[in-house]
Amino acid sequence: MRGSHSLRQLHGHQSQSIMKQKLEATKHTYPSKKSLTQKRQPNYSYKKPSPLSLNPPKDPDIKQWNMAITTHMRNGQCDVAFSLFNQMPRRSSVSYNAMISGCFLNDKPDLARQLFDEMPDRDLVTWNVMISGYARKRNLSAARELFERMPERDVVSWNAILSGYAQNGYVDEARQIFDRMPTKNAVSWNGLLAAYVQNGRIDDAGQLFETKKDWDVVSWNCLMGGYVRRRRLEDARNIFDRMPVRDIVSWNTMITGFAQNGEVAEAKRLFKDSPTRDVFTWTAMVSGYVQNEMVDEARRFFDEMPEKNVISWNAMIAGYVQCKRMDMARQLFEAMPCRNVCSWNTMITGYAQNNEIFHAKNLFDRMPRHDSVSWAAMIAGYAQNGYNEEALHLFVQMERDGEKLNRSSFACSFSTCANIAALELGMQLHGRVIKAGYETGFFVGNALLAMYCKCGSIDEAYNAFEGISEKDVVSWNTIIAGYARHGFGQKALMVFESMKKAGIRPDETTMVGILSACSHTGLVERGTEYFYSMSQDYGITANSSHYTCMIDLLGRAGRLDEALNIMRNMPFEPDAATWGALLGASRIHGNTELAEKAAQIVFEKEPDNAGMYVLLSNLYAASGRWSDVGKMRLKMRDKGVRKVPGCSWLEVQNQIHTFSVGDNSHPDKDRIYTILEDLDFKMKKEGYIPSTNLVLHDVENEEKEHMLRYHSEKLAVAFGILSIPAGRPIRVIKNLRVCEDCHNAIKYTSKIVGRLIILRDSHRFHHFSEGSCSCGDFW
Repeated sequence: MRGSHSLRQLHGHQSQSIMKQKLEATKHTYPSKKSLTQKRQPNYSYKKPSPLSLNPPKDPDIKQWNMAITTHMRNGQCDVAFSLFNQMPRRSSVSYNAMISGCFLNDKPDLARQLFDEMPDRDLVTWNVMISGYARKRNLSAARELFERMPERDVVSWNAILSGYAQNGYVDEARQIFDRMPTKNAVSWNGLLAAYVQNGRIDDAGQLFETKKDWDVVSWNCLMGGYVRRRRLEDARNIFDRMPVRDIVSWNTMITGFAQNGEVAEAKRLFKDSPTRDVFTWTAMVSGYVQNEMVDEARRFFDEMPEKNVISWNAMIAGYVQCKRMDMARQLFEAMPCRNVCSWNTMITGYAQNNEIFHAKNLFDRMPRHDSVSWAAMIAGYAQNGYNEEALHLFVQMERDGEKLNRSSFACSFSTCANIAALELGMQLHGRVIKAGYETGFFVGNALLAMYCKCGSIDEAYNAFEGISEKDVVSWNTIIAGYARHGFGQKALMVFESMKKAGIRPDETTMVGILSACSHTGLVERGTEYFYSMSQDYGITANSSHYTCMIDLLGRAGRLDEALNIMRNMPFEPDAATWGALLGASRIHGNTELAEKAAQIVFEKEPDNAGMYVLLSNLYAASGRWSDVGKMRLKMRDKGVRKVPGCSWLEVQNQIHTFSVGDNSHPDKDRIYTILEDLDFKMKKEGYIPSTNLVLHDVENEEKEHMLRYHSEKLAVAFGILSIPAGRPIRVIKNLRVCEDCHNAIKYTSKIVGRLIILRDSHRFHHFSEGSCSCGDFW
């Protein structure tokens, strides 16, 4: 506004101002087509003045020129500023400084340097403007080069380079500059203190603080806030008690610290002692109660607030959302006098997490404006509630609407691709992630890694793992579990050794992956060694998942007595999963008596677990106990338990093709059935014998063979042979565990057609190649 007022004054000078003459000359001139083109592509150049013109005699107009240039630069009108600069009859150092500062402000450091280099005579302000400009643009090498060349320095020069290092995280360099300073002021001390606090070096900040006595209240608050953020409440309280003067920020910082760290009673005492309270004081208490799941107490404070802002409303709504009290959240949301995008996002997230996805979508559609969090929340909601295609469609729509694809949206989309094994789409998203520069971060990198693991591309998964620049324990656990599920137990153990060498401490999840790897590969002795040593080596107490893995490991190897002995000595009651592992092992080794005992306990713990009924029925059928098979069917009917229909699917050219047993609905059904008939003939010549004992119907063998031939995974594999070019793997997903006959048949198929067939069932991956499977038949 000051610049605009000055321009109005400038136009008031009618006869003396050269600038007014030039403006009047173009006042009624309409721009030509050429000038419009030039305006769209401005040429930021200027005329080099003569040496004599830099220090002209006093001119009443030069101040107005400089102020006009500054105003245009602040408004982003660089072309106008350069035009005025070129028209100036005389220029002072202030003119150059205004132009240089404006160039940095408008992200044109190269032009600033050009002006600086052409400047006939520079003053101290010019050097300081250049150093500060480079520091703000994170070009610290250029800033330091100029700083060392300065003919003279003042405290502003020193503070400029110190702030540049401090604000960009180079704290040690900032300290070196601080120690070299001949004179320090409050800006110097506060700059270094803030650098220590903001970069997590709170002990260094405390030591610096004790070397000076006359800190202002802002500095006291800065150090106290640093202690609070690191949950060092005792140190924060010590600073608070020592403060010579406290302001409202001091009280709010301590109240927030205690409230957010579970010490609500102490926060409440401080709240009552606070001499003044503002809306942030009240909101700190509401947020503290909410974070400690004391939502009713939060509501009492909320209702007593003399003044509420949008943050207060959002905190209270978030409390109800966290407690899954969506009706109360909705009431507050509808009563809000004003909402921001965070209010809408909180409600959308709440509905999505409570499986009310249609309410979430309704709010999403009503939002006046979406941000990246809104899109990510909705995509995650769809994915978490099983609406995978809708999630991917929304991701595409997000991109079309011009919203920047953020880390959360990519991570949710990768998870969705993993759920439906959409590898081709996942690979396309991977390309976009690379362009966005997110693939090396562990948040997106872990989602990408998990997607490749779950889509059956374990080599690509390892490449994604290697591409994560800073791997966390989740990264290591994901690749270990991936190798375990794919049947590559030895590789899982190799990665585990690399994990320990990298200094990453294994956790409970790591050991579940390692024990699973041993179980799926038949490494009984190695698995037993890991199980009994993990407490001593890594301080991990075995939980039910570890015991279940051990029972599965021993049971698959036929060591059922040892598995039973481990169950008897467990420090807690075995759960349904543990008994289920024993039931599965009993079925593999034909121990009907033990299977019945295990099944009975599972039925008591999980009466709706259809899988256990089917496992026991399979065992009865394999033993020819058809009356018991019938009894199991009646028992399932009486309890209302329904077997989940088996289905298999695969992706071909970004389209998912789904098959059920005996499916006749696919457009290529005739060709599929022809291939299966041909394969059946060739497999039998190779020695394949159908496992008719698995058919849960007392019918003739020929009918049983017919029923086995058209299982969903065989139909999917046949379609893959038809549709996927030779040389590329055929990847099939099944929602249930693959049956013994299909497992055997696909081994023969892989040899006959010379293809790699990767099958993901509900338990693990099977890589079929040249007549063998990666699981080594430990499945």
